[in-house]
Amino acid sequence: MPETVTTRNIPRTVWALGFVSLFMDLSSEMVHALLPVFLVGTLGVSMITLGIIEGVAEATALIVKVFSGAISDYFGKRKSLLLVGYGLAALTKPLFPLAHSAEMVFTARFLDRIGKGIRGAPRDALVADISPPEIRGACFGLRQSMDTVGAFFGPAVAIGLMFIFSGDIPLVLWIAVIPALVAVSLIFVGVNEPAHEQRTQHFRSPIRLQLLYSFSPAYWRVVIVGALFTLARFSEAFLVLRGQQAGLSATWVPIVMVVMALFYTLSAYPAGKLSDRVSRKALLGVGLILLILSDLVLANAESITMLMLGVTLWGLHMGFSEGLLAALVADTTPEGLKGTAFGVFNLVSGFSMLLASALAGLLWQTYGSAMTFYAGAAISAVAFILLLMQRQGNDHMK
Repeated sequence: MPETVTTRNIPRTVWALGFVSLFMDLSSEMVHALLPVFLVGTLGVSMITLGIIEGVAEATALIVKVFSGAISDYFGKRKSLLLVGYGLAALTKPLFPLAHSAEMVFTARFLDRIGKGIRGAPRDALVADISPPEIRGACFGLRQSMDTVGAFFGPAVAIGLMFIFSGDIPLVLWIAVIPALVAVSLIFVGVNEPAHEQRTQHFRSPIRLQLLYSFSPAYWRVVIVGALFTLARFSEAFLVLRGQQAGLSATWVPIVMVVMALFYTLSAYPAGKLSDRVSRKALLGVGLILLILSDLVLANAESITMLMLGVTLWGLHMGFSEGLLAALVADTTPEGLKGTAFGVFNLVSGFSMLLASALAGLLWQTYGSAMTFYAGAAISAVAFILLLMQRQGNDHMK
């Protein structure tokens, strides 16, 4: 189907969901680009505290995501769950500029990530419900691409506002509330949910413990590699603070997130096309090598040029690895067990994320920033070696 026809035939609700994602990501990335500097520079929190806040927040999103799909299927009210998820995120945004303590920021981040975990499954299910089968891929691609646009422009807008308002971080955080409110308003006026049949089903846990023994060794090796990969990929808040350490002012610090998002966006599509032609294991290996190189460059970054090289490599590693582990989970589990397989994988990844950022903060505060990135490189190297040890034929990683 020609691209113009496909675009014209994409349902109005999919466009609305795309703009919802764009505005919420614009708001969230404005906050995330400045929050580490605000926490450490203005509120004076320690690196360990920063690591715990970021780790708990990101782990919460992953763990809630495990159960959000089952909750969405049970209630069937996709739009209501979207309003809860996005509404909770919007309500937390004013807490950031109002915060006078680490505890208040922790509460805001925790609730924000619960919202993120809740909204993902019903949003994707709603796109699937309303998309004609022949253009379903285009519908999902449109929503994801608009999400990426928001993630890219959020830090860029933060830089512009920091210039305009002379580095007033709390004021910029207040302005970030506006796109979040726009996102929630768009759900009310633009998202229409198709009528569902009356549901009589009972809630079904996404993780059925009795099935864990049914998984192959190949699946468990993917889980271990995924856990190590997540452990090596601590919160991007540490990249922002490394930027400040390398000489970026508070106004220019969000450029770290802009560059990372740019190279992630540029590499994700070609990497995705490659994954259909070459071994997924090989591509994941490339992603791990890029992460190791990024960590080593960032550990030794004494100039802004070196910093930007490290951040560029970090963005490229995300483009080459995002979605590959999920594909490998699907490759190594039979059809009837995929729900539990993804549930277990996301649960383990959630706990790894918590440990990763807490460990990063502890190493930074105790031994300095370089040690945080050296540790990330070492853990990535262990994951890479484990990947090499797997026999490609047995693990179905093509």
